[in-house]
Amino acid sequence: MNEERKGIIWAASAYLLWGFFPLYWKTISQVSSGEILASRIFWSFITTLLVVMILGKRKELLSDIKGLMKDQRQMLSLILAALLISINWFLYIWAVNTDRIIETSLGYYINPLVSVLIGIVFLKERLAKAQIVAFFIALAGVLIMTFAYGRFPWVAFSLALSFAFYGLIKKTVKLEALRGLTIETLFIVPLAVTYYIFLFAKGDAQFLHTDRLTDLLLMLSGAATAIPLLLFAKGAQRIPLYMIGFLQYIAPTLMLLLAVLVYGENFGNVDILSFSLIWLSLLLFSYSTFKGNRNKVKIN
Repeated sequence: MNEERKGIIWAASAYLLWGFFPLYWKTISQVSSGEILASRIFWSFITTLLVVMILGKRKELLSDIKGLMKDQRQMLSLILAALLISINWFLYIWAVNTDRIIETSLGYYINPLVSVLIGIVFLKERLAKAQIVAFFIALAGVLIMTFAYGRFPWVAFSLALSFAFYGLIKKTVKLEALRGLTIETLFIVPLAVTYYIFLFAKGDAQFLHTDRLTDLLLMLSGAATAIPLLLFAKGAQRIPLYMIGFLQYIAPTLMLLLAVLVYGENFGNVDILSFSLIWLSLLLFSYSTFKGNRNKVKIN
């Protein structure tokens, strides 16, 4: 098996796991979203730190931390990234457990388009004509949904914006994925621990106060966070960017199917029209990106 095929398998596996995440969070929906987030942060830190130790990368981790301490701008960027991904995690968990999986799916469908817009504004990137058309088709889909619902799909846009800005910041901070996640969670784990102390003091904590399965799932939330990220990192190193662009639609598609077929969320005519426009825009955008990358390969 060549390296590109391995990369496709690694990356697709990551997106498959992300797509099935609603099943995981629904299993512990009796736990508050805040406590699930605190557990996810705390156990992500413990899990990634253990993996770093097992892989013998302790010196590299310490070197990364020392480098960040010398570069205040990089450290502040990573702290901001940690806060953004925490907001993203919280919104996602809350939306799943309040029966808004369709809106989370919409958020991750429009995420690439939001990333493109951020690239234009902050990185002065340029779009091909087909990509500009794709952007306005997606905008039409979102506007139709907004007017029909009588409310702006703020969960979807908050998820897309938080993850897109997280990606923008991560482009400026050059850290290996596993060690980067370890340091990110290190910055915010004091907040998670403080929140847990508050919950235990009030007697509101579910961890260690319900059943063993809930305790186990809360503890494994760290591994559930780290494993797909590591799979994605391994895959992204072996495949071109446009291939990642195609594969990233696996997750929101699975979320949408789970929302409609498993959890019975309403998917009416307006949703069908809005999502159809967004899917059309993504097809057009992906085709334009694929064609552009192929032309670059031919020129090189």
